[in-house]
Amino acid sequence: MKNKIEDLRNHLFVTIEGLLDPDKPMELDRAKVVAEVAQVMINSAKVEVDMVKALGAADGSGFMQIDQGRLK
Repeated sequence: MKNKIEDLRNHLFVTIEGLLDPDKPMELDRAKVVAEVAQVMINSAKVEVDMVKALGAADGSGFMQIDQGRLK
């Protein structure tokens, strides 16, 4: 899988930094769209977690990294 949860976090932090930039702040409408898309991705990840639990899939879905050593 190409994009991971860390990529989403990084984009959200870039958005926050853009909003806080005193010289060229990000437009609020653009930041709101980023936040809305992020929420959709988070909701999708929650569904994936439920699916992984239901199927007992130890490897997860690939979107979130799972350290197998920490699960034992």
